[in-house]
Amino acid sequence: MVFDEGVIKFKPHWIKSNLSDFALAAEMNGWRKKLYDLKLIGAYEGDIGFGNISMRVGEGLEFIISGSGTGNDDWTGTQHYTKVIDFSLEKNSVTCVGPIVASSESLTHALLYALDPKIKVVVHVHHRGLWTSLLNKIPTTQAHISYGTVEMAMEVKRLFNETELKKTRLFAMAGHPDGLVSFGSNFAEACQLYFDLL
Repeated sequence: MVFDEGVIKFKPHWIKSNLSDFALAAEMNGWRKKLYDLKLIGAYEGDIGFGNISMRVGEGLEFIISGSGTGNDDWTGTQHYTKVIDFSLEKNSVTCVGPIVASSESLTHALLYALDPKIKVVVHVHHRGLWTSLLNKIPTTQAHISYGTVEMAMEVKRLFNETELKKTRLFAMAGHPDGLVSFGSNFAEACQLYFDLL
């Protein structure tokens, strides 16, 4: 399998500015640190970061997400987050406002928020042991579908509608080695799914 990590595959429309939702980004740091300490977020050789977290803002589809390439940082501040304010599967585009461009997985996060208003948090991690043991035992994306693409977003929609994903709140990405995604109504709920398995 070709190593393909950390590459943004959507068309980014990045409006560079300070992050206005400072308090929300600050709240995310504690959870991100726990995931980093457990090596669920981190970096491969060559400083290629992996893993990202996001949180819905309000009741709409806007969300704050960790920025592209931040997985290798052992700490994060508000400069490591950005707010996604719009996305289009048809145009394969993401519009974000903040000090950094949105994570390469932003379309997947966006689609989950669009699928269910009860989803407030999405957590994407990498862990070879968990991935290997869970692959095809929990809802799993098809192996030919690459991360960060419109096809991946649509595959998540398929899993949401055709499998037990609404109950498991956790799926594996067969075409994205080590990749797992969880979601929930808060960070405690979404992260505990991993903590219970380690």
